[in-house]
Amino acid sequence: MPAPIELPEKYRQMSDEECIAIIKRKKAQYGSQLAILVHHYQRKELVPFHDFLGDSFDLSAKAAAEKEVRYIAFCGVHFMAEAADIVSRPDQTVYLPNPYAGCPMADMAPYHQVEKAWNELSEVIDTEKVIPISYMNSTAKMKSFCGVNNGLICTSSNADKAFDYAYNHGEKIFFFPDQHLGRNTARAKRIDPAQILLWDSEKPLGGFEKSDIEQAKVILWPGHCHVHMNFTVEQIDRRRIEMPDIKIIVHPECRQEVVMAADAYGSTKFIVEFVEQQKPGTEIAIATELNLVSRLIDEFPDKKIMPLSQDVCPMCVNMYRTTLNDLAFTLDVIEEGGGNIIKVDEPFRSEAMKALDKMLELK
Repeated sequence: MPAPIELPEKYRQMSDEECIAIIKRKKAQYGSQLAILVHHYQRKELVPFHDFLGDSFDLSAKAAAEKEVRYIAFCGVHFMAEAADIVSRPDQTVYLPNPYAGCPMADMAPYHQVEKAWNELSEVIDTEKVIPISYMNSTAKMKSFCGVNNGLICTSSNADKAFDYAYNHGEKIFFFPDQHLGRNTARAKRIDPAQILLWDSEKPLGGFEKSDIEQAKVILWPGHCHVHMNFTVEQIDRRRIEMPDIKIIVHPECRQEVVMAADAYGSTKFIVEFVEQQKPGTEIAIATELNLVSRLIDEFPDKKIMPLSQDVCPMCVNMYRTTLNDLAFTLDVIEEGGGNIIKVDEPFRSEAMKALDKMLELK
């Protein structure tokens, strides 16, 4: 991957009004050849310029399907832009406006450590019967790991279907990087907690005996989302005392005890749809990234929406990195071949696509 292109001082000093003027001008110039993708967690000031707004992979798939789109600017984080490039056509180019917008969770599952764990597993069990599942919030290289080893990718919307696929094709699941999505999905599938192992890469065999691994149904990687780790059962209890009729909805990247104490849980798309469907006046506390909650408060003034937490600020600083200045610069230099282009090299691209194709076949 080439070195990131720093935002030039000229663009760094631009006012919001100047940036907006460039963005509008470039959108008009490129028309249907340009797709600006904005994830739900982005700054509110970027949202008005989206061609598609939503969850990460849904955005990628929509942009790739647009026949006239040649340039894809993904206002999100690195793994999202990688996924967009993997599914894009050869005539499409993917840009990440801020090259420093990463994902700590994705980085918690480095290829060499996961491969080492897989090799250790192969010494004590038949890994042909183990299906690796990588959450979408992972690097392209880890997605390719699943492609090579007959696994697949999942999102927070279809993790349950990915588990079904895995048990139709194998006996065990190796799930990474988010332990909480894996554990919450396993619980929903009524898998015995004693058959769910949390791997420790610092210990031989992940800290387990051979017999433990033989009996396991799910092996979890110890990754997590630092934003969703902010939410607690105590916060839920406090809200219910203050507002007995309140509805609590949380993201499945939250701890299991938080998910179990909530009224509903699901992906960012699920959360948005849940809010849309509630009657005016409904009190709703949401456990997910603050920018999305803030936008929902603005969009649904007839409902009493609030963040679940009162004492912490659950904001994804990596999502917050992308600014109007970054997007203005990116669109302004497309003609000269500039900007931070995201390209997944072979063989990782093709191998990752194998795993994504299996996900796309889920019913």
